[in-house]
Amino acid sequence: MPVLRLTTTIHAPASRCFDLARSVDLHTRSTAATGEHIVAGVQRGLMGPGDQVTWRARHFGVWQELTSRITAFDRPRHFRDSMVRGAFARFDHDHVFDALADDRTDMHDIFDFTSPLGPLGRIADALVLTRHLRRFLAERNHVLKQIAESDEWQALLA
Repeated sequence: MPVLRLTTTIHAPASRCFDLARSVDLHTRSTAATGEHIVAGVQRGLMGPGDQVTWRARHFGVWQELTSRITAFDRPRHFRDSMVRGAFARFDHDHVFDALADDRTDMHDIFDFTSPLGPLGRIADALVLTRHLRRFLAERNHVLKQIAESDEWQALLA
């Protein structure tokens, strides 16, 4: 069971970073490379406790759908989205926000997942999936950081 951990320092308040991280509009924008779009659930704005969304995206040349739900919520410090249905055997993605001095925030992603197919899934994890997911999360965080540190955040959180 791989666990990915990423930390991104953002020059913005924790509450702004927290809200941007749960914005389906920002998520769609940050995942343009995979053509990710919403097919069910929350269509616009911010997800909250118990909210669910189904995404459709192309990974490794194959269109896939994944449904996740917000299963833990403590604004502005932490939320978790967990897979309800999709290609993984399971996943939990914790988003943790540590407020630092001078309106800076350390945003931590802890992505804990299990691939399907037992031993074959573990081989896929080692060869390609872990690296792919790390890049996917890093790109999403890069876009979130750019928006949080500019005036663009206002349009997404209005």
